[in-house]
Amino acid sequence: MLEKMVSIITINYNGFEDTCELIDSLSENETYPYELIVVDNASEINEAEKLQDIYPKIRVIRSDRNLGFAGGNNLGYRYASGFYILYMNNDMIVKAPFLKSLIDRLDDSCVGLVSPKIKYSYAPDIIQYAGYTAMTSITIRNQLIGMGEKDMGQYNQARKTAFAHGACMLTTKTIIEKVGKMTEVYFLFYEELDWSLQVRQAGYSVWYEPAATVFHKESMTIKRGTPMRCYYLTRSRLLFARRNNRWMLGLISCLYQLILVLPKNVLYYSLHLKWQMVTAVWRGTIHGILDKYF
Repeated sequence: MLEKMVSIITINYNGFEDTCELIDSLSENETYPYELIVVDNASEINEAEKLQDIYPKIRVIRSDRNLGFAGGNNLGYRYASGFYILYMNNDMIVKAPFLKSLIDRLDDSCVGLVSPKIKYSYAPDIIQYAGYTAMTSITIRNQLIGMGEKDMGQYNQARKTAFAHGACMLTTKTIIEKVGKMTEVYFLFYEELDWSLQVRQAGYSVWYEPAATVFHKESMTIKRGTPMRCYYLTRSRLLFARRNNRWMLGLISCLYQLILVLPKNVLYYSLHLKWQMVTAVWRGTIHGILDKYF
């Protein structure tokens, strides 16, 4: 059964309690064979030792520096033994078996990446993810389908989607070997969107599978409305535009961010006296334009 096992890879960054809750929920509810690999992404306290002591059957890897989302997952991938690879945020919980449903969808030879229905753990009848809309080339914006809606079964049909959700996405080693691992240029945000594009360009489709459901605490590490989040979102949006648009579209997209988005955000945060956010927007824009994107 080893060749069909799932390697679940999750990143821990100062999130010991969340990681424990994920591990416990998997142990209590998941029936499909899996191994769990936890990458401690240079937590301030060495939480890797604590996790390994409490859960001796899992594999815990300690990184001496924070590798970001893609870097941490790529480190965990080096140690994966399973045929299937599931990248899963540590601030998730499961309440029922979900791996088999994802695997059944992924076993279609045309499918390269699949994500489950994602709902909020604090409001388990509210949807966070039921697929993604396509990305606009110039504004680099898209929408989560179903976000904030009460789950009335309106998104219970599996279908192709533009992007997988980085909080929980399944693929295989075969596909990763063909497509390549997630790029590490972003550090945070847009990695799964970029990777979904690479998967699609390699001839595979990306699917949303509602027969599997997981629950997300969401952004427990990078809080909404913080300068850090603002900086990385701004930077990553520009890097994404530069990486994934042809040169003229990429130029127009970057000019859009510089001429319209940057002044708008600077004005908004200045009027609200949020000077750290102003700095974050400027820094994110400068680095998004100047940093290497390959």
